[in-house]
Amino acid sequence: MDQDDKTASKRGLGRGLSALFEDEEGVYPQADEFGHTPGLTRMEISIEQLQPGQFQPRRHFDQEALKQLAESISTHGILQPILVRSLNDNDDRFEIIAGERRWRAAQIAQIHEVPVILAQMSDDEALEIALIENLQREDLNALEEAEGYQRLIDQFGHTQGKLAAVIGKSRSHIANTLRLLSLPDNVQAYVNDGSLTAGHARALITAENPHELAKKVVNQGLSVRETERLAKETKTNYTTSEDRAAKEKKSAKSADTLALEEEISNKLGLEVKVDLKSGQSGEVKIKFKNYDQLDEIVHRLSQAA
Repeated sequence: MDQDDKTASKRGLGRGLSALFEDEEGVYPQADEFGHTPGLTRMEISIEQLQPGQFQPRRHFDQEALKQLAESISTHGILQPILVRSLNDNDDRFEIIAGERRWRAAQIAQIHEVPVILAQMSDDEALEIALIENLQREDLNALEEAEGYQRLIDQFGHTQGKLAAVIGKSRSHIANTLRLLSLPDNVQAYVNDGSLTAGHARALITAENPHELAKKVVNQGLSVRETERLAKETKTNYTTSEDRAAKEKKSAKSADTLALEEEISNKLGLEVKVDLKSGQSGEVKIKFKNYDQLDEIVHRLSQAA
């Protein structure tokens, strides 16, 4: 974690990663009495020898925050080494696993050499450490955080409960954050640029027209509570109008169409809707409640063929 973390001791990377890797000593082996760490190499290298990690979950770097960190580095130096690994077949180039903000700030501060810890690790280990190191910080935006959780779940099979223990967050926080990924891209863009907070975004998840509501929230500067109320009111009105439209549509169907729906429903044992368009075209919709019912439909259609 970067040196400007205020709660590093409370949410230490070693404790979080040790929970994930089930290693009581943490991901970094303990230094001996002479300050040497088995399996890791500490050294100073040129900033030109470093490049950003391919597994970096952070997409946005706050330039003002980087300038402040650069000022601290100019005064105190880099207090915590950058974690790196060698690039394949190249001993002179290194990939950053944790500490890209320090590297970027060092360039602003015109520091030419930086302290690093060189570790040997696979792609999976590099991804896992990069994600967790960043997720334990407080300055990822909500979507970067959600994407980080999702990658750990998809690529490493971690449960929400295990992530909660590793990251130091509640299970409900992780679940609510993951739900943000269900929002449309244009609403997610508001979160990424800071126009909407995570609280605003969560209030829009179940809305029928989240993008329109998001624009209204941003333009009017609505609070999270006001956004929640607006989403609830809009959903109620939308549902009422949808129900009314469905009833009108059903009453407009001819007796022959209704009879056909009933006949097919009785044969399949499932609810069937027949929607006739202009001319002789239309749609037949079959509702199923589980995969067993879907398998039965496929089986019957296969036999008919």
